[in-house]
Amino acid sequence: ARLAPAPRVQSVSALPPEGPALDLGQFAGAARGRNAVWVILESTAAQYLGAYGAALDPTPNLTRVSQDALVFDAAYSAYPESIKGLWSMLCGESPAAQTTAKDYVAPCGSVASSLASAGYHRAFFHSGRFRYLGMQGIVDGRGFDAAYDAETIGGRHASSFGTDDASTVQRLLSHVDQLGGQRFFAVYSPISGHYPYKSPGDGPRPFPAKSEKEHYLNDLFAGDAAFGALVDGLRARGLHERTLYVIVGDHGEAFGQHEGNFAHTLQLFDENVRVPLIVSAPGLTVGRVRVPQIASTIDLGPTTLALLGLAPDQRHEGRSLLAPEPRVARFFTDHGPLLLGLRQGRFKAVYSSEHDRTQLFDLASDPGEQHDLARSHPERVERYRAHLLAWSASRRAALGR
Repeated sequence: ARLAPAPRVQSVSALPPEGPALDLGQFAGAARGRNAVWVILESTAAQYLGAYGAALDPTPNLTRVSQDALVFDAAYSAYPESIKGLWSMLCGESPAAQTTAKDYVAPCGSVASSLASAGYHRAFFHSGRFRYLGMQGIVDGRGFDAAYDAETIGGRHASSFGTDDASTVQRLLSHVDQLGGQRFFAVYSPISGHYPYKSPGDGPRPFPAKSEKEHYLNDLFAGDAAFGALVDGLRARGLHERTLYVIVGDHGEAFGQHEGNFAHTLQLFDENVRVPLIVSAPGLTVGRVRVPQIASTIDLGPTTLALLGLAPDQRHEGRSLLAPEPRVARFFTDHGPLLLGLRQGRFKAVYSSEHDRTQLFDLASDPGEQHDLARSHPERVERYRAHLLAWSASRRAALGR
């Protein structure tokens, strides 16, 4: 259902600080002068990965990288869909409800533009096709010197959806070879993990493949092999120790953990919106550092700039995650009835516009989100409801909706 016209926007009152936060200030500027690589994992929920405690680990290369890295335990996608989710990362802002890709073509405080001012070469590498659902308009005008997708990469295993991730990695490495040592910012956006769960390419698929979830885990394994080739390729070029890696999921993927919840767009349970966020700067961390503060994909740009020792862009809604500040992550979905959600500390709230009802979960005691505590915490529920409605209206107003 379409939303009614947005009400007059009132200020979005800040929620009282709540929850743990680790002081990461010692890492500000610690990656100064390094290259930067963003790896945006398609349809990858944190709960399926070994670095986040999964018994079956479909991403062993990522797990190895995470052994000496900052691992954010509570990172959330701003929106459980790839196109507007990508915009949230590139521009450091939350999208708005009931908008389309064409609403996001205007200039923004792109992290690539900030890195251009610092002398970085910027390039985007995508195993899918930019013409998919308006992605071209999200990438264009964001400050990239070059952008490659399945149309221009070709690849060894082209399909209707894109090309194999291994070919995209080889195109990225070839591009790096042509830079003559110039510092670079590369965004690598694979497609392994996207439905239907049979990404193009060769290589082992170690899981039994008797269910959709096992097909999906095999896809994550195939995508992880390409990620391993990327790391190995940079290491062979003497660039691994001079590179900052920021690895994140664009959104999660559901397999019936809750009734009727499949794929990623219709619900806001953690399988839909909680994503991995791993920051690795080889040689700067010893051991895996678990980071408790709440994070959002809108924080990627500000955090990357802080790690590289560069000034923040004041246009960003997101903030650097290096400060020891308790945070709030907000997210929504509008592919069905509008749902607005937030995570603060141990609590997660989901507001349904269809029923004017808010669910409340304590993820510390109920990580599977099975027990609604709304009746036990009426004041907290009303505070979150008012906050989410004001925040959603403010985002619509920011985009002129």
